[in-house]
Amino acid sequence: MEYQVVSREPIPMIGIELRTSNSMGKAMLDIPKHWEKFYRENMLTKIPNRKSDDIIATYIDYESDHSGAYSLIIGCEVNETEELPEGMIAKTIPGASFAMMTAKGPLPISMINAWREIWSSDLKRTYSGDFELYGSRFRECSPPEIDIFVAIES
Repeated sequence: MEYQVVSREPIPMIGIELRTSNSMGKAMLDIPKHWEKFYRENMLTKIPNRKSDDIIATYIDYESDHSGAYSLIIGCEVNETEELPEGMIAKTIPGASFAMMTAKGPLPISMINAWREIWSSDLKRTYSGDFELYGSRFRECSPPEIDIFVAIES
């Protein structure tokens, strides 16, 4: 698994939350429905004070590690979190050192493969908050490219 270590400041975001886990295939059922809701209800346009139209999918509030419960928040980075649309939450991804890698290829298989590599890697993960960045290379490249940031010990 190829990655580079980057440091990021805290990222305030607003989005919709899902609580799930990877046990017994639960996340494989829950996560696609959560993404469908995000797009079906045009959530991106409802988020005030967006820094950009880049979508962030944050994995945070881990119960333990990748085998326990966690929250997935789909939304975007904002300049401030005071104004919350109904059904959305504000969350700050903690600043940290991250192993940053890029998933390339058709979805969802490219993301599933990338996360399987992460789970089986020897990265010293902190489980403080990981995220996927669906930026311009996701919207404009074929096949799409998504950057994955996994919080690691410094």
